[in-house]
Amino acid sequence: MPSPTCHDHSERRKPRVLAVSSGGGHWVELMRLGPVFADCHVEYATVDAMYGEDIPNDKIHVIPDATRWNKFGLMCLALRVAWVVLASRPDIVISTGAAPGYFALRFAKLLRKRTIWVDSFANVDELSMSGQMAGKYADLWLTQWPELARAGGPVFAGRVI
Repeated sequence: MPSPTCHDHSERRKPRVLAVSSGGGHWVELMRLGPVFADCHVEYATVDAMYGEDIPNDKIHVIPDATRWNKFGLMCLALRVAWVVLASRPDIVISTGAAPGYFALRFAKLLRKRTIWVDSFANVDELSMSGQMAGKYADLWLTQWPELARAGGPVFAGRVI
C-alpha cells in the first residue's frame, strides 16, 4: 500500500485529514508537520482550546486529556475521540501521540481509514507506550530515532524537529 499523502492531485476533492495529539511536545511536533497538510482539508483534535491560536484557519476539536491511571478519564476521552472521528469524516488520521492519538487510530481503523503514527521525538531509548499500542493500527508507523526502527515497524524516515 502506498504511503498516505495529501499531495495526490488525482482526486477531485482535497483529502480530509484529522490530526490528533495530546498537549505539550506532542502538539509542537504535530504543528511541525503542517507543510505536509498544505493540499488537504485538515481538522485538529487536541486537549487545549488555546492551541487553536496556532491554527486560526482550521477547525479544532477540544478533547479531554487522560492518562492510563485514570480509567474513567480514558473512557471519556475514548468516547469523545470516537465522536470526533465520526463527525470529521477523515480519509487519513495522523497522530504524534499520546492517548488521544491511540484512540483516534483505533476508531479510524474500524472505519477503514488510513492511519499514521509518528512516535514522539522525546522517546530516545524506547517507543512510547501509546506508540507500541498504536503501531498495529497504523498504516504508516514512524519513529524519529533510527535506533528504534525495526522489521515490522516502526520505520525511520527522518525527524520532525
